[in-house]
Amino acid sequence: MLCCTKSDSLARLLQAAAVIFLSLALPLSTTVHAEGIQIKSIVIDATDEGYQFDADFEIALNPKLEHALEKGIVLYFVTELNLMNFRWYWLDERVAQSRVREGLSYYALTRQYRLSRGALSQNFNTLKEALQALSRVRDRPLIANSELKPDVEYTVELRMRLDISALPKPFQVETLGSREWDLSTGTLRWSTKLPLPKLQDNTRS
Repeated sequence: MLCCTKSDSLARLLQAAAVIFLSLALPLSTTVHAEGIQIKSIVIDATDEGYQFDADFEIALNPKLEHALEKGIVLYFVTELNLMNFRWYWLDERVAQSRVREGLSYYALTRQYRLSRGALSQNFNTLKEALQALSRVRDRPLIANSELKPDVEYTVELRMRLDISALPKPFQVETLGSREWDLSTGTLRWSTKLPLPKLQDNTRS
């Protein structure tokens, strides 16, 4: 016959409490000290011309990438958002998209970091400031491939990643199989309906 003393019961309770505490504490500490890119928020809005989105990311570079910047290597980050229309009879259809590549660089002569997108660029005194600017995506338009309807449920796909293909060839070889260069949020997917277009919304109000 099995039996259990008070001391055994107390020990088991303490052991269970310790397991619960560790399971709650570990994810928190991992989030605080994680290196990489995380999606914090995403909002899709209607405009007079169509649709746009705002997104916030959290970006933390590891020492390998910081060292590459200091050596003059430009790091290119790509932010992608796709609107997909589900089709049970065939592959899902991409009905709208946004893809922007931004370059992060460091100039040793001026000791400044530069964030560039196309012909536009902005300088920052610290890496932290440059990453904060990179992590704030604002008023990014969606390019529609076909008519977007607010009464249709679409699948949204969002991610930000380090574009390894834009690195110099010697560094592309180094990145093969290296987790230090694998910087990406992964693809976040969810289903949603779009807000009413601005003109239609103003008519109803």
